[in-house]
Amino acid sequence: MYELSIRGHFDAAHALHGYPGECAGLHGHTWDIEVAVRGESLDDVGIVYDFKRLKADLEAVVAPLDHAYLNEVPPFDVTNPTAENLAKYIYNTLTEEIGGKITVTEVSVWESPVARITYRP
Repeated sequence: MYELSIRGHFDAAHALHGYPGECAGLHGHTWDIEVAVRGESLDDVGIVYDFKRLKADLEAVVAPLDHAYLNEVPPFDVTNPTAENLAKYIYNTLTEEIGGKITVTEVSVWESPVARITYRP
């Protein structure tokens, strides 16, 4: 079994509905994203999945979120845009995007250099 991971990021603002503190108001983050995928077989070149391709896949998933007010972007117009919900959304959307011979194993979302949430199914 092979596992590879890549990192990406996007910038976006959000407000947390029902949060008892400062994060209830409009504020922004540079969201760092780490994605891990795994696969059992290598292609003819000897790689499980191209790093560049995975980076492009992640960029396609987060592009609608970049420089946006997340509370106005589906599904976060009806789902609270917490880091937890972002991680699950990115996991599910990336899984649909890449499908096939590799499996997304986890998505971590960092909303600051010291705060991370990881989603694993």
